Amino acid sequence: MATLTGRQPLASVRSAGWRLPILDRYLLNEMLGPFLFAVAAYLIFWALNIFVLAADYIVNQHAPFFLVLRFVMFRIPQATPMAFPFATLFAALLAMGRVMGDNEVTAMRTSGIPVWRIALAPFLFGFAFFVLTFLINEHLVPPSVDLSTRTFYQIIYHTDALPVEPQFFRKDPDTGNVFYVSQVLPDNKTMQGVQVFKPAHYGPWSETLQAKTATVQNGALVMHDVIDTRYNLAGYVTSQQHVKAVTVGLPLAETAGQFMSNTTSDPYTMSSKDLATRVNALQAQGVGGSALGSLQISLAQKLAWPFACFIGVVLAVPLALRFGKRGRMLGIALAIFAFFVYFLLTSAAAAFGRNGALNPYLAAWLPNAIMGTTGVVLLWLEER
Repeated sequence: MATLTGRQPLASVRSAGWRLPILDRYLLNEMLGPFLFAVAAYLIFWALNIFVLAADYIVNQHAPFFLVLRFVMFRIPQATPMAFPFATLFAALLAMGRVMGDNEVTAMRTSGIPVWRIALAPFLFGFAFFVLTFLINEHLVPPSVDLSTRTFYQIIYHTDALPVEPQFFRKDPDTGNVFYVSQVLPDNKTMQGVQVFKPAHYGPWSETLQAKTATVQNGALVMHDVIDTRYNLAGYVTSQQHVKAVTVGLPLAETAGQFMSNTTSDPYTMSSKDLATRVNALQAQGVGGSALGSLQISLAQKLAWPFACFIGVVLAVPLALRFGKRGRMLGIALAIFAFFVYFLLTSAAAAFGRNGALNPYLAAWLPNAIMGTTGVVLLWLEER
């Protein structure tokens, strides 16, 4: 009776939280080790290559060792858009090749698990690192490369001021104003041959300002000795007058250094948004040729290169299922060979894109399309 009426401890209930299926966790664990190894190997090789080239400045120009080391370290993130795709390709080949070599894939398929279900975890792995690579390339690489470039100029010229590029375009995304500067005087403050183009609602321009010189003061461009030209809706000149000075706001309230810095001409120091602004400004001015083509390819590669993380897995899984039983060395060789082919395709397509023989955006994505299609066809054949 005491037992029946006394308080009994309640059985503990463990909440069943969501967890990955055993199959997916098993394959992801198999891929993680080779991925980390491949990333480390690629970045170390990249850093050593740069350091060997920079060692000349330590020996012959007596540059401080830690200054050169800082230059190398800040340059490493630039390699991530290629390091991570290679690492996902390498990891998928070795991991899937290992489970294929041990006949584990054969056992899975015998139990009724289709190939696409086995490949799901590697595909998710590749997609996750596509997102991570894009974020690194978008937010970490630009400031890191900028710091590395400034360090390089400290080594060479004993100054962290970047050189000013002549004949540069800028566009203000808020107002649509397009700026053109012919050249900058040696004082890095006075600009010559400055033009500002103000957009119209129903035409190319509503007003253009042409100044002999200009300076930046308090976040604004002060233009001196200006010819102010106004246009009607049809694009014809309605008035033209000479003005001593005109003040125009800089893009995004930039400082003088930001406005004239050569970082606006280095795609690696720009985010996708900044690079797209520069491309649009050049297109608005009717500027084309290899200069515009190179920037358009760089803009497309901001997304195309990180997406190669996913494409690498799509290609690696069927290759591993087909050749996995022949050992790890073949997997390593296949990874290096596939990456080499991808690099050749990227270089060739970019060359065609720069000279106008191929659309620049198509040129940037063509290697992914070729390698991805090959992987899908091989996976389909493997399933059949």
